[in-house]
Amino acid sequence: MADDVSNLARLDNEVIALWPEGPPDPLPNVGPEAVFRQIAGNGPTTDMLRNVSEPTLTVFRADPARANGTGVIVCPGGGWQILAWEHEGLDMARWFAARGVTAFVLKYRVMATPDDPTRFAERNTAGNARQAELAKLTGRTAPRALSDLVKDEIFVRARAAAATDGRRALALVRERAGAFGLKGERIGMVGFSAGAFLTADVAVEPGGAPLAFAAPIYGGETSGRPVPADAPPLFTCIAQDDRMLFKVVEGLYADWSNADRPAELHIFPRGGHGFGMVEQNKPIDRWLGLMEAWLEDLGYLGPPPGAS
Repeated sequence: MADDVSNLARLDNEVIALWPEGPPDPLPNVGPEAVFRQIAGNGPTTDMLRNVSEPTLTVFRADPARANGTGVIVCPGGGWQILAWEHEGLDMARWFAARGVTAFVLKYRVMATPDDPTRFAERNTAGNARQAELAKLTGRTAPRALSDLVKDEIFVRARAAAATDGRRALALVRERAGAFGLKGERIGMVGFSAGAFLTADVAVEPGGAPLAFAAPIYGGETSGRPVPADAPPLFTCIAQDDRMLFKVVEGLYADWSNADRPAELHIFPRGGHGFGMVEQNKPIDRWLGLMEAWLEDLGYLGPPPGAS
């Protein structure tokens, strides 16, 4: 169901264009941007975006009473075909803002999907059937890398474009940190699914100073690239019944650990894929509290640095 995308963009505060003159590597044949409703994980339907070709950052300023100079870029997922804008984007940003962290929801570019809603729904049905097949995999046969799952060149291009948008977003937030009351060295990134791969890609190759922290949730890999000596602390989690990516995420943690970089991994027995901020009355519901404790331990939540 198409809707007025600008209504969502105006939900909270300022919207910053990443590439006012257009991105350097546009994806082909992307139609008009649209909003539609889709089930989030095993929860309710939430707002999703598709056919995104003009990436932006939507700003959620920190609660002034708790602002501590930390910023975070939030990257929703969607398989590089859609963006789970609400439960992996806006809801996460509001959670951070309430805890004193200014959040920037990244609307990054995705590949083209059919403009016609009926054809798009048919494509979604085919994707759901593919996920049902993946759910039958065992721990021994589950994919170890994204390339085991996705071989189409357009996905490779879309992932690269998303990472380019992520690096641009990081540079822009750092450039404007003072205007948002932030410290440039206290900017981290959290991403879900495809947004988790984006987060890991930026953590491995930031295009500048490293992220303060990186939290790729149910996704992400190094793709064989070396983990930098100054790679940020990593938090990641996934459900064991997410047969599509749980072994990939184990590999991401192992790469960080083998490089002697700080890393924390949580694997829950049940929760599936794409849960985001949706509570499901399953073990996976504990992930958010664990990430909060991790951020507090690192000093990115709580009073600002130097406060008595």
